[in-house]
Amino acid sequence: MSVSTAATARTLCAPLPVLGRDVTVPLVTGGEVAYAALDYAASAPALQRVWDDVAAYAPYYGSVHRGAGYLSQLSTDLFENARRTVTEFLDCRPDDQLVFTRSTTDSLNLLARALPADCQVFVFETEHHASLLPWQDARVSYLDAPRTPQQAVATLERALADRDPQGPALVCVTGASNVTGELWPVRELAAIAHAHGARIVLDAAQLAPHRPLSVRDLDVDWVAFSGHKLYAPFGSGVLAGRADWLRAAEPYLAGGGASRKVTRREDGGVAVEWHDSAARHEAGSPNVIGAYAVASACKALTDAGWDTLVAREEHLIAEIRAGLAEVPEVRVLSLFGDDAPRVGVISFVVEGWNSSHFAAALSAEYGIGVRDGLFCAHSLVRTLLGSDPQTQGECGAPEAAPGEKSLNAVRVSFGAGTPDEHVERFVNAVKRLVTDGAQWTYRTEEGRCVPAV
Repeated sequence: MSVSTAATARTLCAPLPVLGRDVTVPLVTGGEVAYAALDYAASAPALQRVWDDVAAYAPYYGSVHRGAGYLSQLSTDLFENARRTVTEFLDCRPDDQLVFTRSTTDSLNLLARALPADCQVFVFETEHHASLLPWQDARVSYLDAPRTPQQAVATLERALADRDPQGPALVCVTGASNVTGELWPVRELAAIAHAHGARIVLDAAQLAPHRPLSVRDLDVDWVAFSGHKLYAPFGSGVLAGRADWLRAAEPYLAGGGASRKVTRREDGGVAVEWHDSAARHEAGSPNVIGAYAVASACKALTDAGWDTLVAREEHLIAEIRAGLAEVPEVRVLSLFGDDAPRVGVISFVVEGWNSSHFAAALSAEYGIGVRDGLFCAHSLVRTLLGSDPQTQGECGAPEAAPGEKSLNAVRVSFGAGTPDEHVERFVNAVKRLVTDGAQWTYRTEEGRCVPAV
């Protein structure tokens, strides 16, 4: 690290305390090292503050909404207060509705079930599978990968101009790519969608943990994200936005809590009156602890200050990108180019290495956890790697169909809990692996590259 860079780092805030920061892992070369968790895009470690909040509440746990006891009433208040906290975090409109779900995937599948009849959906092929695949029962138009933000806006404008203007339409777009980290022009895409009578849903799984998010400012109709990427454990997600389509749809799940009144009909059947509130799509006993954890994470990030968090993350991004740029064998993947704004998600390939082998060596020899593969965004990664075949049969190389190339990449991702030391270790490890090679022998086991024993 240069003197000027080191001085800059000292002016930035310390990383937020997270669970696992003191965990040590064994190295195949001997000894142990503090684990460097650099796979935040898959699941970020829980903030210590979130864990402490959950632990303080746990003895008071009770079933919500339908209990007369003190703990049930306390839990109901906590659950609904969590809803208000997350609504404020997202800067929702006064009449928006917020539904607690299991994840981003669950949220977008819920919205897919609520689409009006004959709704046409427009989605870029660059989306994560969570936002690419839920629309299979609708009329879907898949849009080609744009290579600039301006091209993304122009592509959507052409597609919407050619649609049937009489029917409902929905645009689904990511806020920040889970492969490249690049920020998408959400506000501009929303303006185009609305100009053509369409609505828009934002997949904020990678945006919400890294940047302040305002539903009103971006003018999106819905937003979806996952708690486990926002430094909260326990498998909760959020779908927030306009209530009309949600109120008109059949409940996502049928059961207790979603129903306001159930009676027997004269023909022997059952008549059901469903709630119009968020409860309509929250059947069963909700994940109170999960919702509370998401709300706690929202408060923690807000209290830490977004200006401070973003400044520190951009420092880490610059450090990693500068370090990788010093290795000619490394190619960083990008749709929009080097100057595009981005969050702490960077994917790359290394000449002469299968990415699974490289990721395995980072873990086994340096105690660094990253992700390798296609990152549940197969269309995007294949587009970015289309000219980079990798050797068949190499350790960890994924199987490819006849005539196809074996493709995968390495992804490093980080955020509010990442220490500078983890970034420095990662950059140094990349340089050593490229220069000196792996110190250990590896083999393929059930499709994964693992150290040979």
